[in-house]
Amino acid sequence: MIIDTVKHTLGKDLYDYQKTAIKEIFLRLEKAPDNYHLLYQLPTGGGKTVIFSEIVRQYLNIYKKRALVLTHRIELSKQTSKMLHEFGVCNKIISSTAKLDDQVEYSCFVAMVETLNNRLNDDKLDISDIGLVIVDEAHYNSFTKIFKFFDNSIILGVTATPLSSNVKLPMYKNYDELYVGESIRYLIDNEYLSKADFYSFNVGLTSLEVGANGDYTVKSSEDLYTNTDMLSKLVDAYEETSKGKKTLIFNNGINTSIQVFHAFKQAGYPIAHLDNTNTKKERDFILTWFKKTPNAIITSVSILTTGFDEPTIESIILNRATKSLTLYYQMIGRGSRILNDKNTFTVVDLGNNFHRFGAWGADLDWQRMFKAPDYYLDAILSDEEIESNFQYELTPEVKKEFSNSKELYFNMKQHYRDTIAAGESSKKVLEKSIAHHAKICVENSEDLWDALALTKMLKEEIDNRIHQYTKCISKSTHNFVTWLKDDYKKKLNAHLRANFDKIYKNIHGHAPVDE
Repeated sequence: MIIDTVKHTLGKDLYDYQKTAIKEIFLRLEKAPDNYHLLYQLPTGGGKTVIFSEIVRQYLNIYKKRALVLTHRIELSKQTSKMLHEFGVCNKIISSTAKLDDQVEYSCFVAMVETLNNRLNDDKLDISDIGLVIVDEAHYNSFTKIFKFFDNSIILGVTATPLSSNVKLPMYKNYDELYVGESIRYLIDNEYLSKADFYSFNVGLTSLEVGANGDYTVKSSEDLYTNTDMLSKLVDAYEETSKGKKTLIFNNGINTSIQVFHAFKQAGYPIAHLDNTNTKKERDFILTWFKKTPNAIITSVSILTTGFDEPTIESIILNRATKSLTLYYQMIGRGSRILNDKNTFTVVDLGNNFHRFGAWGADLDWQRMFKAPDYYLDAILSDEEIESNFQYELTPEVKKEFSNSKELYFNMKQHYRDTIAAGESSKKVLEKSIAHHAKICVENSEDLWDALALTKMLKEEIDNRIHQYTKCISKSTHNFVTWLKDDYKKKLNAHLRANFDKIYKNIHGHAPVDE
């Protein structure tokens, strides 16, 4: 077989690693039986569409059979069709309304999986001479229903993360082997991708619920991420890490995204909201505005995780938690494109995703993940395990108000262990925590009223301590936690009122001076 890896007049110039991948894939296809299924992994931004478009071009020339490319969204079908045309591949999109009386004129078809499935069940498409089927974003299991129609075709799946979207249907059951392409680290080191500067803000996620699909439910995510504290935390995180940068915010729920839009609008920042209910005209208008506006912000829901390439993005904010490694990589990958002198981008994590999956671009064993996905999934830390290792940090604004205090951190877990070891009631831990909070409030106050005002700035910190405490005592029902938070704040205020003068004297060596 002669494999054409030289530059041609159509399409794009291929990078050396892309040419190497194409050569390797064809070598494997040459040795394979007719029903061979190969999975190819390459990071987001590595040029998977370019690679498989060139593969289609060469396959048509070499084997004289037709090809089919499967996608899961109409936007991806259109983008893929356009790229294939750039490579000189005469192709047709099989949409729900497309007429197929001219199908003999095309060497390649592009289709969404559901549409194609309907057309095949209705026997509307002649697939007798399709020798190659390419599956884009192959980790989506919806594609597998098509495979029964192509028992005599070679199937090439491409994905950035060879981990099935359905844990009950591992990818090794549908693909014979995995070919791993270049790593994110290689692509960064060789200036094909930008490097991510990561900022992770600890978030309590114990209120989130996991749905039937294995990821956090939209409802529980909306309840958490639309509350005032989380919206303020998001804006603060943006101002600390991404202010003035072109920013894309990912959310898990339309209402969350709308609330984010209003929060940033109220703060005076240029922002637009985008979800799958927007018309094509609205979407095009928003994305054009985003491209042209240097400090623009888009808050979105899922719609921009795949098939969206905007190299001018400088910051990605994950305003959501996910249990999907694929989604984690897809969201971050939106900011990884190289542009002129842009070789870094910012990632802000407000869903403990960094703690769950590790750094984007970490050295993952894709082969082991492909062959034994349960081994990888079982090793992922639970939210309880992640949060048990948190050391809560006050925001910079709150820290300023407590600048006179040297010991702001209170290790709830350690105090619990010491208290139980001493044979004391677990309630003693809360008494010690209240005493610590009272002390730092007095250290930074001139009088009782100042101290009481400071307690209101500790709301989020108090909530964190209560969550840590309830984990220690293994009692965390919603009603109990809510009652405990309210009771703690009342007791803190009562403790200050009863003991302010005494605490002040212990700190300063004299009683507070009356004005």
